[in-house]
Amino acid sequence: MTRLEQDILALLQEDARFTPKKLAQMLSTTEDEILKAIATLESSGVIVKYSTIINSDKIEDDTVQALIEVRVTPEKEKGFDAIAEEIVQFDEVESLSLMSGGYDFCVIVNGKTLKDVAMFVTERLSRLSGVLSTATHFILKKYKINGIVVDKTKEHRLAVGA
Repeated sequence: MTRLEQDILALLQEDARFTPKKLAQMLSTTEDEILKAIATLESSGVIVKYSTIINSDKIEDDTVQALIEVRVTPEKEKGFDAIAEEIVQFDEVESLSLMSGGYDFCVIVNGKTLKDVAMFVTERLSRLSGVLSTATHFILKKYKINGIVVDKTKEHRLAVGA
């Protein structure tokens, strides 16, 4: 990966709204060079999607999100990938990561209610071949998403000792 591509990625991670013209100005290059680099990053799968971070506390959003720890027995020839391929197919799954430590997968899911998430875990996820156990943790509030503090309106003061 070129230095220009690395710099573009860093800036787009900071703010995906930067235009090619603005990126060219910031990186002292031409808009054409920026467009070519972005096209390369997109076609190679490095840039997968441009997205927006939303503070769900600021909108009427009654959806429920949960982090589910999943322990599995990997398939002999395919390892963890075969189970991951099944899990990512569920519409409820927002993200899936292979982990080290006490569990194998971290699954972030969305549902309309607590019951919807519970039913997803008991009726769908836990029934997959190779799943040994699950532990569900409901997400109550998000303070930081993808490196961004979502509620910057509150004053942050250090507590003063007595």
